[in-house]
Amino acid sequence: MPAHLTNYLIMLPLLAWMVWRRVSRQFGRQPIQRKRMIFRIVVFSILGGVLALSGLHKIELAEGLLGGALIGGAIGLLGLRLTRFEVDPLKGDCYVPNSWIGALLTVLVLGRLAWRMMALWPQLQQASTAASGPMTDYSGQPMGYTSSPLTMLVLGLYVGYYIVYFSGLLIHHRRFQRTHPGTTAA
Repeated sequence: MPAHLTNYLIMLPLLAWMVWRRVSRQFGRQPIQRKRMIFRIVVFSILGGVLALSGLHKIELAEGLLGGALIGGAIGLLGLRLTRFEVDPLKGDCYVPNSWIGALLTVLVLGRLAWRMMALWPQLQQASTAASGPMTDYSGQPMGYTSSPLTMLVLGLYVGYYIVYFSGLLIHHRRFQRTHPGTTAA
């Protein structure tokens, strides 16, 4: 087996596991776990900042990311309105996310990444291209997952949605703790 395909044997099962975990969190009652949500907000903020750095070279990429983040933030607010909050006797404060919004975002991101992978696949097959330098498209621009404004828009949707959504869940949880002083944060 060629060495460049070995990476895919490792990455594809890992990606499948991550998608399965992501989709499984869209159904049923989920406990609010403050530390995990704060960690995710920080990770998505850092990811958004790193992706925004690509806008220093090509303004269209920054515009796509910013537009996606703004739309994602609006969808995050809609997701909060459609989220049901419940109190579980064992888990405490829980939420039931709107499965349609989470599923739509997951399909958008995976679909866009699959589309970009299909566009890059012929060049990945040519070992001489990888040895001669960075891959470029027909116009001489570097190719990659983040070299398309549409890809940046979809990634911005994801980043904006989860920063707003998790922040809203944490705000709700703080209000819940004020009205139920005997509960502890997860």
